[in-house]
Amino acid sequence: MPPHRPPWWPADEPWPPTHRHWRRGRFRWGPGFFFWRIALLLGVLFLFVFAGCGLLSWALGLMMGFEPMPMMHDGRPWVFVPGRGGFYGGFWLAVFAGGLGIWLTVRALRRTTAPIGNVMEAAGKVEEGDYSVRVSETGPREVRDLARAFNSMTERLEQDEKQRRALLADVTHELRTPLTVMQGNLEALLDDVYPRDDEHLTPILEETRVLARLVEDLRTLALAESGALKLYKEPTDLEVLVEETLASFRAQSDSAGVQLSAAIPNEIPPFELDPVRVREVLANLIANALRHTPVGGKIEVAALMDGDLVTVSVRDTGAGISPDDLPRIFDRFYKSERSRGTGLGLAIAKNLVTAHGGEIVAESRLGSGTLIRFTLPTHLR
Repeated sequence: MPPHRPPWWPADEPWPPTHRHWRRGRFRWGPGFFFWRIALLLGVLFLFVFAGCGLLSWALGLMMGFEPMPMMHDGRPWVFVPGRGGFYGGFWLAVFAGGLGIWLTVRALRRTTAPIGNVMEAAGKVEEGDYSVRVSETGPREVRDLARAFNSMTERLEQDEKQRRALLADVTHELRTPLTVMQGNLEALLDDVYPRDDEHLTPILEETRVLARLVEDLRTLALAESGALKLYKEPTDLEVLVEETLASFRAQSDSAGVQLSAAIPNEIPPFELDPVRVREVLANLIANALRHTPVGGKIEVAALMDGDLVTVSVRDTGAGISPDDLPRIFDRFYKSERSRGTGLGLAIAKNLVTAHGGEIVAESRLGSGTLIRFTLPTHLR
């Protein structure tokens, strides 16, 4: 089936094109045609250079080859006329200039077109799906810049492809568990293995909530990573925002035997931020801290203003994070052996903080708890 006609295609020309240089609906000149164009251009330039050098050398040869001849009828004893030496001198100078022009032309052609040919050949491999291809950065400065940009592009494409495959595998894994639980319970209810009461319907409802939360987290993460996440900023009191977020976790922290507290100085004035998204960041950090803090532990949310930056920290007295896991805790779907979450909370927090123009870092040692800090620009003057 032919591809759709692009809106920019001329109305008086057929689609798809029938020209022999068109294939699969895309224009393909190929490297051979490119080289011929470069060769033709350099050939024309060479002809001009050759002709100019030849005429100049011929004139110099003739001038150097003038011979004196006696002339008696006009009273002058001597006059200079062209001799055979001037003819041969001009000829060999022209040959030398032509050979030098040919050598310079061929050298310039090879130096310029060979690296570009490598880039064009590598581009064909990228089109076929091979993102591991790289080209050597040789040739003139402009060609080296082209090769460097091409290598950066293929490196990003390769990384994106790896992330896409990893995301697909992780999403499949995370969706399989709740779907399996729901399917098993529903089949048991339909086969009258379980009675259709609240006790057996409630777990199914809980699994649907897990799926809904997972889908919403994936949506937020996808929007943030693609740069399409819109922030709705408004003047917000950070102290009120933190207290409201902590209040939503009071029941959970009380049942877990964990103390929640806040230390927000009054001198932090309201500043522009997206309260919904910043609250989501705090909720992810607090929920993650609650999962890893034992009975009798503490979780403190603090803030500090330094110039145009506000630093918010969430500290817990949990088991801490191992040095091997610490560099990867903000990667999506990354979970340690003790983690019970989906592996998306910290990744979402990082992307939301980045969308605000801030940064987020983590400090932790095994047995000494964890501290996660993120900054928010206030743009106050």
